[in-house]
Amino acid sequence: QNCSDIRGFTPFQFVVEPVDTLAVRGLPAVLNCSAASDAPVRVEWKKDGTFLNLVADDRKRQLADGSLLISAVVHSKHNKPDEGVYQCVATIDNLGTISSRTARLTVAGLPRFLSQPEGVSVRSGGTEMLSCEVTEELAPFTRWERDGRPVELDGRVIQLPSGALVISNGSQSDAGLYRCSIDGLGPAKTTDEAQLQVSAEKLETLQGPVAVVKVVGESVLLPCVMKGYPVPFLLAFINFLLLVPPRFLTRPSNTYAQESMDIIFECDVTGSPPPTVKWMKDGDTVIPSDYFRMHNLQVLGLVKSDEGFYQCLAENDAGNVQASAQLIILDLASGPSERNDPTPSAPRDVVASLVSTRFIKLTWRLPAEPHGENITYSVFYSLEGTNRERVENTSGPGEMQVTIQNLVPDTKYTFRVVASNANGPGESSTPLTVATQLEVQVPGPAPNLQVVSVGTSSVTLSWDRPVTGNGEIQTYRLFYSEKGRDSEQDVDVTGLSYTMTGLKTFTEYSFRVVAYNKHGPGVSTEDVVVRTLSDVPSAAPQNLTLEVLNSTSIMVRWQPPPTGTLNGELTGYRLRYRKGLRRADAAEISTSQLFQLIEGLEKGKVYTVRVSASTVNGSGPTTEWIAAETFENDLDESQVPGVPSSLHVRPLVNRIVVSWTPPENQDVLVRGYKIGYGIGSPHAHTVTLDYKQRFYSIDNLDPSSHYVITLKAFNNMGEGIPIYNSATTRPQSDPIDPDIDFYELFNNPYTPAPDPTPMLPPVGVQATVLSHDTVKVSWADNSLAKNQKITDSRYYTIRWKTNIPANTKYKTANTTTLFHTVTALKPNTLYEFSVMVTKSRRSSTWSMTAHGTTFESIPSSAPKDVTVISKEGNPRIININWQPPTEANGKITGYIIYYSTDVDAEVHDWVVEPVLGNRLTHQIQGLTLDTTYYYKIQARNSKGMGPMSDAVQFHTPKGKSSTSQSCDLMRTCGGVTLSRLCVSDKPGITGRQEKRVLVIVVIVSVGVFTIIAVIAGAVLCTRRSNSHQKNTGSHKYKNSSKDLNPPDLWIHHERLELKPMDKSPEPNPVMTETPIPRTAQDPAAEPSHQRRAVISAHPIHSLDHLHHHHHHYHLPPRGYLHHQISLRAPATPSVFSDRPPSAGEKSVRNQAPAPEPPVAPSQPSTTAEHQKTEALIKEEPSINPPTAHVRPTHPLKSFAAPAITVSTHNPPTYETTLPSTPLLAQPGLLPVPGVKTASIGTLIRARAPMAVTVPSAPDQSETSTMLDTTYETDELSEEMAHLEGLMKDLNAITTD
Repeated sequence: QNCSDIRGFTPFQFVVEPVDTLAVRGLPAVLNCSAASDAPVRVEWKKDGTFLNLVADDRKRQLADGSLLISAVVHSKHNKPDEGVYQCVATIDNLGTISSRTARLTVAGLPRFLSQPEGVSVRSGGTEMLSCEVTEELAPFTRWERDGRPVELDGRVIQLPSGALVISNGSQSDAGLYRCSIDGLGPAKTTDEAQLQVSAEKLETLQGPVAVVKVVGESVLLPCVMKGYPVPFLLAFINFLLLVPPRFLTRPSNTYAQESMDIIFECDVTGSPPPTVKWMKDGDTVIPSDYFRMHNLQVLGLVKSDEGFYQCLAENDAGNVQASAQLIILDLASGPSERNDPTPSAPRDVVASLVSTRFIKLTWRLPAEPHGENITYSVFYSLEGTNRERVENTSGPGEMQVTIQNLVPDTKYTFRVVASNANGPGESSTPLTVATQLEVQVPGPAPNLQVVSVGTSSVTLSWDRPVTGNGEIQTYRLFYSEKGRDSEQDVDVTGLSYTMTGLKTFTEYSFRVVAYNKHGPGVSTEDVVVRTLSDVPSAAPQNLTLEVLNSTSIMVRWQPPPTGTLNGELTGYRLRYRKGLRRADAAEISTSQLFQLIEGLEKGKVYTVRVSASTVNGSGPTTEWIAAETFENDLDESQVPGVPSSLHVRPLVNRIVVSWTPPENQDVLVRGYKIGYGIGSPHAHTVTLDYKQRFYSIDNLDPSSHYVITLKAFNNMGEGIPIYNSATTRPQSDPIDPDIDFYELFNNPYTPAPDPTPMLPPVGVQATVLSHDTVKVSWADNSLAKNQKITDSRYYTIRWKTNIPANTKYKTANTTTLFHTVTALKPNTLYEFSVMVTKSRRSSTWSMTAHGTTFESIPSSAPKDVTVISKEGNPRIININWQPPTEANGKITGYIIYYSTDVDAEVHDWVVEPVLGNRLTHQIQGLTLDTTYYYKIQARNSKGMGPMSDAVQFHTPKGKSSTSQSCDLMRTCGGVTLSRLCVSDKPGITGRQEKRVLVIVVIVSVGVFTIIAVIAGAVLCTRRSNSHQKNTGSHKYKNSSKDLNPPDLWIHHERLELKPMDKSPEPNPVMTETPIPRTAQDPAAEPSHQRRAVISAHPIHSLDHLHHHHHHYHLPPRGYLHHQISLRAPATPSVFSDRPPSAGEKSVRNQAPAPEPPVAPSQPSTTAEHQKTEALIKEEPSINPPTAHVRPTHPLKSFAAPAITVSTHNPPTYETTLPSTPLLAQPGLLPVPGVKTASIGTLIRARAPMAVTVPSAPDQSETSTMLDTTYETDELSEEMAHLEGLMKDLNAITTD
């Protein structure tokens, strides 16, 4: 159709829609509504889903703009005619209808007070509240008066949503008589007066927090009113539910379509709670069916009556919205008889070639009158007895088959096919009615599966009865699993709903339902995932530790509650601390960190601390009270530290262990120590250590060397006075450095320093791997009693890291037990763990390191850097490359390649190519030309499959020109795929140039072949004369040089390259044999017995590599050499035979030909050696040809006579030093009766073969007869004369 003939969309929408309204009894109320369009619009109103009859109702009338006016609202206890849900409906005659959003009209009750305000007293500067209790709908109409005058509201005096009046920072000016009134609902109604006095008061809660439900955008006031002195510290928690009205993410859009098409109106909405969506057409609700499917509205098989306005209505507790779109059904183009340009006739022979239970495959033939090329087809089908037709188009021009999917079993469908050309659709085929096969019907999926979380450990499920099935549903089986777990659990249900209890709090579960009938389980529903509601944490934080920093501050550290006990999203921690060990008032601090510094404490006092975790539902259990005592006095940092009181050294072979004690003056703060050491001087190397450390091992020293060591303490004021010592390392001959018992080393009873005992590092550290991300670290503490019971305030610090990457930083955690579970680790990763103990101000060094490798997990990332390239020379093959996933989480055991022409297809519809091992490249063959493919890759390890990579698009090259296409047709003749047989695929060579080259090649070839034939005749004469001199019946050369006197080495070489035909080594990896069809131009031009053989030319490195053995050959008669020669260059190597290929050969045929390697420098390189030619020699006798490979060592040898056969009396044998396999002499390739084969030469390089049609040599008896009857003495003498002249010329050329 022309664009001018297409009807445009009609603008039609609501300008104003009604909103929720609070009306007053006896007063008028207005519901606004206005619709705009270019066409006349008729507006009507619905109340509670029923159209209003405004003619018969004298209290309601419609205004000019479409709004509804209620003159006087009627409302009583038993009669509420005006209260309800209203909706505005706009209609354009002969076009369609749209409906507005719904609006609720609520009528306020009678003005009355639920209670009277009471007199109160407030302290100067305090807070007081006067209540005014009314119903919820009357609260907006309340007002306050003081001493008969309206109360002015400001930031100090506010009115709560309930109507109560709150006065903050009270003063004498606030004293007076207060009363509450209801205005705007007729005559004003007031409460009794209540007196407010200013006086002393005690602490009292006037109004606590209450649950609040509000819509986004509305103002909210959260009341929490207390009075008292001193001013109380307030901390209140409230349940606040936020409602979000529905909002469109995607609106339906106006759509043009034709009959029989399928369309989709999209409608995506969001809101809280999630909105429900329904569809309307011209004001009527759309009911789901086979042709109308939700959530996005899908209309299948359009008919003219589907035209109109469609609306998407979304609704939740916060409101409702609507959006509309118009559907216009276009008329099909005019019929074939009315067109000037011809369209195709009806497709012929439409048949159902394959009928199943749920799909039917149709095939047909080309129309009798296609009237053009690139014919496309459309298949229209419908349920028998319905007028709704659906359409399925073929995948491309010329495609004459299609498969119709998603049919109903045991149902009749009517099909018709229409062909289209550039002028439009043509005639329809005769309708074909086909019934799908009967299926033993199990139930289909249960529709409308809904799962709602109703508690912290329970969900409610509901579903509908399956629409397909055979027989009564016996039971429903509900399958569910915790997200991340592989195992599924199930429960049988008889009804259409079920409440499941006993689930974990705040945990995601996956649910699906399967219906069972007498035939067994049906089709499962899609998985529905829902999370149970959150709750307060069920466990306290872990590893609570206290560290006294100074006389007035304590650092508190802890770890989160164990995994799975938070029961919701963590919102923070509540820390409570108090002075003393007994019950006392505790202060509280809220934080979101895992540590908290408590400052402003008293000196020398004991404080106890506990911590709890919080979610949106509240706080969980607290830890036990942990005590710590602040210092009596702070240390001095106004001066540098003194000299360390002692320095001890213990020399070993390659290290010196140093220990020390702090300065005697313990009142000066020490922030750390510095050790200097070197051979002869302590200033060569410097090490800075923590103030807690009391020993250090200086490693990597030279044996038998004298080192000077210095130690000094420092703080922020500077470095103190150093202490010196020296030691000589032991000689290399001493045994290896022993393990040092640091407890014995550093508990020297003669150390004079106070408190010399350092903390010993934990021992026996073990790392036990629990899962792919969890390791349990345990240890022992030798400084504890034998029962390893901790009775003091010591705590342990665990650190861990992985060495990949090398610069990974340590992570730490604190605990007061002898074990700790480290979580959130990476799968399949080696971690190292060490532990340190801290008690008061002393800490140990880090313990020995323990190692653990987490278990493998499925890959958490997809393969990356996916690239697709086409193989050079074969556009139907692509190479796909990729890199391993960044997070493999284990050893990759393989990959799976998915590819499809439809990126939106379901995963199970993609073609799958598995790749074993860790290969990063793969080849895909047999692709369609000029087609877009999409590729995805998925990695797998021992734990399963990882995610798929993003789809990578690749478009295969287009088909070749007409010449190349004709070549492709020739390659597929006879049902066998062959190599190219074109004269030339190279651009830039014209047909006239090809003819010139062809003529030159033919002339040269005929001349050379004539020379070879003459030489062959001379050899024949010589052999014949020699054979008469030998014993009768002998056909074998003796191994002496006098029996072979060739005129030139060329002929001699020819014999040396002949191979015996009866040897059959391993199958050849390059050459395959394929039957050759007749030419398409003249099917009768070649007799059935005539065949083609391929002679592939290969260069020989050197003749010196062969051990020469001489054999006797039968030469064919002269008449046998009559032939025609035509030359052309083959595009690709081709090999033919007169028998079908074996299974192994078929696989070899698909391999690309090996490239030709460069000729070695020692070999003569000529133009003829590199020329690829194909000689077609037409034969006359009814004899099968031989198949051979020839490797010329001279340009002329490419045209050596191939018809020589080896005598069958005594087959010759060859010995060769070349590491190759004779071609066509292989096991499994036994000679076919009537076919004589000879393999000439040894395969060194793959060269393009030459197809030569040659006749087979006759049997021995025939040859002997022909020799006797054909060759005369005169003719032989003449041939010898010509041969001698030729030899002289050749010798002269060689000499020159």
